[in-house]
Amino acid sequence: MNRLTFFLLAALIFCALSLVSAQHQARTLFVAMERAQAEEKQLDVDWSRLQYQQSALGKSARIADAARTQLRMAPIMAGRTQYLSGIVLPQAAPAPAAAASAPAGEERP
Repeated sequence: MNRLTFFLLAALIFCALSLVSAQHQARTLFVAMERAQAEEKQLDVDWSRLQYQQSALGKSARIADAARTQLRMAPIMAGRTQYLSGIVLPQAAPAPAAAASAPAGEERP
């Protein structure tokens, strides 16, 4: 009976220690999950802020204002427009349509 009592006591201590270890691991994982959720919320806030900034920077009024103030650009006026004449650009030769439609094994005439 003495051995059985010792064996049951050892099993009880082992079960208690494994229960404490499992609870500690669960608490550690819960804290890590809470931190990850807080970081997710912060990243979501940052993403929303960056999307707003991108939309604000991409507005055409802001771009036009930056062109006028920083680059000193001006809108097109008919009186200041200069047209070039006498320049003829070479036209690109069109690709032959027969070469594209012929089957691979046949020759072209």
